[in-house]
Amino acid sequence: MPQPRGAAVSADDFGLDGPRGPVFEGVGFTAEAGSLIALTGPSGSGRTCALLALTGRMKAGRGHAKVAGHPLPKRLAAVRRISALGPVPGVNDLDPALTVTEQLRERVLLQRRFDGPLRSLMRSRRERAAASRARLEQALETAGLDLDALPKGGRTAVRDLGRLEELRLSVALALLGEPRLLGVDDVDLKLSEAEREAAWEMLRAVAATGTTVLAVCSEPPQDGDAVVVRTRTDAARASRDGAPGEGTKDTGETGEAETEKEGAADALAEASRA
Repeated sequence: MPQPRGAAVSADDFGLDGPRGPVFEGVGFTAEAGSLIALTGPSGSGRTCALLALTGRMKAGRGHAKVAGHPLPKRLAAVRRISALGPVPGVNDLDPALTVTEQLRERVLLQRRFDGPLRSLMRSRRERAAASRARLEQALETAGLDLDALPKGGRTAVRDLGRLEELRLSVALALLGEPRLLGVDDVDLKLSEAEREAAWEMLRAVAATGTTVLAVCSEPPQDGDAVVVRTRTDAARASRDGAPGEGTKDTGETGEAETEKEGAADALAEASRA
């Protein structure tokens, strides 16, 4: 499989407004092609929306960004063509009813049918099958997904995968398209400390192939090899509604959950405009 060329990514005062106010704002950074970018911030600060905006899936309305020279939000379609998404809940969830092999086969067939270059149609069926097989093997190796190590091998149902294996499968599926930019949501969600390190090692392996990786996380990796980008909290909204002890009640985790629900609604509203 040819080595993909990564995409340089930059942003300046990048932000998105939703029906309830800013979803995220003030995002600014510069990352070279092949970088590992850790997009972090507190719950409800618009991390997932920033990920979708920077991969061309959502139209931002503040500031500007560039992905491989394509300006955002002006060139959304161009950015979508060179980017791919790993796991993003509610956007590209895996099918729990399929086995791992079925999920991979389905994506390979779709990739061959819709995303292959026109010149590939001139190859024989055997050549196309060999190329697809080589691409699949490379994607699985880069993602660190060993089918033989699964409980039932490739016949293991997606619903029976652990969180780390599910993450590896989603990344492998995304890599089949040889993206220049890979977006991954909630890298460290529900993972032990050892599993979190394994997840970051996987994403470093992806970046080492040349693909730029944009990963949402609650905590960035500690070794300092990532470009850390922090989404700004909704301080303006808190100020407008009143801080805890000044006319509002501090709801703790309940408040965070409500904020996440509002953020999801904002995301759906903005996605429909993109």
